[in-house]
Amino acid sequence: MNEAKGNIKIYLLLHALLCVFSLSGVCSKFAAGEDFLSFRFFLFYGGVIFILGIYAVCWQQIIKRLPLSFAYANKAVTIIWGMIWGILFFSEELTPQKIAGAVIVIVGVVLYSLEDMHERN
Repeated sequence: MNEAKGNIKIYLLLHALLCVFSLSGVCSKFAAGEDFLSFRFFLFYGGVIFILGIYAVCWQQIIKRLPLSFAYANKAVTIIWGMIWGILFFSEELTPQKIAGAVIVIVGVVLYSLEDMHERN
């Protein structure tokens, strides 16, 4: 039971990390809209580098505790975070095709995660 709680905690930390990682795309898109080599350009690309640095350190800690294949399969949820950020920050439209794609990604991650947990038990 204690091990299951630990795994849930690591799984939640993994998804929090993937949410943070997806913000690097937001910073990158904001930087692309700025004048090249302007202060705001450097500010946003600095944000990208900072986020990726945090991600790299935390990712190493996650894969110490979870199988790499499991952690990497869950990385696909960044597609969903990208859709959320697109709606919130860039006024992008949520289309039926995007929803269908997100559902396919979620189902794939859940199926893989359940199979992986079943194989480990």
